[in-house]
Amino acid sequence: MESDIEAFLNSVKQICPNVTDDELAQYASKLTIEEFDKKDYFLQFRKVQKCIGFVVNGLVRSSFVDKDGNEITVGFYSEGDYATHYPAFITQQPSKYSIQCLEPTTMVCLSYENMLWIYEHLPNLERYGRLVAEEILKRQQARIESFIFQTAEERYLDFIKHHSGLFNRVSISHLCSFLGIERQSLTRIRQKLAHQ
Repeated sequence: MESDIEAFLNSVKQICPNVTDDELAQYASKLTIEEFDKKDYFLQFRKVQKCIGFVVNGLVRSSFVDKDGNEITVGFYSEGDYATHYPAFITQQPSKYSIQCLEPTTMVCLSYENMLWIYEHLPNLERYGRLVAEEILKRQQARIESFIFQTAEERYLDFIKHHSGLFNRVSISHLCSFLGIERQSLTRIRQKLAHQ
């Protein structure tokens, strides 16, 4: 438990080296540790996300159900990532997505109310919040642009390049859904790349 919060605070310090030990101690007092089993939900569709979760150990998947009833994967979040539907979290509106654990997962969590308290009282950590929000925005924009500017093969190669550690941790069906391709298309792409 202590080591999980310590690992999280070290990641904060890497991004914001000017944060003082006193500020980190105050921040730590607002954090909780949550443990989830495989298949547990961190966030369910149409629910308000009460806290943002920093993944210390494990893997979660963000998804939605389309009008035809198909479950579409929009993101994977592993160690060092935040599990959140950020726009819904910061507005405290019901989420359009679900976030489900693909593995037993441990998260360091910060409630919305405690985040507001930290922003008001700890300016260095408000900066950290801004940098995290910017990173989330960049990732979301990159995902949107991958469907505009990249082929399915390029999206697959990009996934391998940037998420090589996840490759054996996610199912083929979730990966296909994330890449926006049919299973047989992924098989063709992999066969083509194997022969190059």
